[in-house]
Amino acid sequence: MALAGLAAGVLVMFVVAVAVGSVRVPLDETVRALTGADPHDPRWGVIVRQIRLPRAITAALAGAALSVAGLQMQTLFRNPLADPYSLGVSAGASLGVAVVVAGISAGGGTFTAGAAGASRLGMVAAGAIGAAAVLAVILVLARWVRSVVTLLVIGVVLSSAVSSLVSLMLAWTAPQRAQQYWVWQLGSFSGTSLGDLTVFAPVVGLGLAGALASVKPLNALLLGEGYARTMGVRVRRIRALTLVGASLLAGGVTAFCGPVAFLGITVPHVARRLLATSDHRFLMPGALLTGALVALACSVVAQLPGTDLLLPINIVTSLIGAPIVIAVLLRARTNVAGVA
Repeated sequence: MALAGLAAGVLVMFVVAVAVGSVRVPLDETVRALTGADPHDPRWGVIVRQIRLPRAITAALAGAALSVAGLQMQTLFRNPLADPYSLGVSAGASLGVAVVVAGISAGGGTFTAGAAGASRLGMVAAGAIGAAAVLAVILVLARWVRSVVTLLVIGVVLSSAVSSLVSLMLAWTAPQRAQQYWVWQLGSFSGTSLGDLTVFAPVVGLGLAGALASVKPLNALLLGEGYARTMGVRVRRIRALTLVGASLLAGGVTAFCGPVAFLGITVPHVARRLLATSDHRFLMPGALLTGALVALACSVVAQLPGTDLLLPINIVTSLIGAPIVIAVLLRARTNVAGVA
């Protein structure tokens, strides 16, 4: 019943996300445009199908991807504060984008100009290559590291080192170009076109399919790697597959939307509370639906309905996610005190 309710909530919020924007489009006309009928005003059809629909699809895919990746990382590392970016995938994508920003010519235009043009594709490709490079380093190190805690520490250190390199690079970059990078860092669901979705959607779909197929070994890992081995789980193999899957989801979202904060760390906890279970057979689809719902809601809030203003998505997700992270920390401390 909870999963059915979440699915219904995603559907309703998706329609709301498409209907809301700086230009008022009646709800019935929005539904007409979504179902393939022509609205009474042709401009409404263009707004809904070419601008708002890609934005809503991007938000739903990004929310689902980051939430599932966060759940995978929290289970693998047995750490409630692990997130999809713990291994430095976001830092790698940021490095790729920073290289492009620092290297484009002064006449190359702004980052946001021509969302479907060569500049946009260059940003996406650079982010994907940077994320893949960091993932390759992590996978090589994972073959030599037996403890997942050590691997997590290596990921955090590597992320910090790459971020420092990005800061150094931007310090030597013209302010106008550096500003383009910081705009990208704030995150956005609005820059993705229908053409981008032909790449973004399959990448996320592949990562989600792999995550849903790994629910049984992830359930075994809940009781530790030693127990998982006695159950016949090939721990090194499932660790590598989980790292690749989570990095594919996080890297894809970062390349197209920027490093969207807090969804990957907070939504798995929300899903656990809603479903009252740690069984990944239910928790995985629950995190997927909850992530899509929360991301769509954040997209609506970021539009500031009734105004021409647009908030960066990371401002909204941070305001929502920070209290949840604090609540998780306080709850963990209370549980430890109760055991003591």
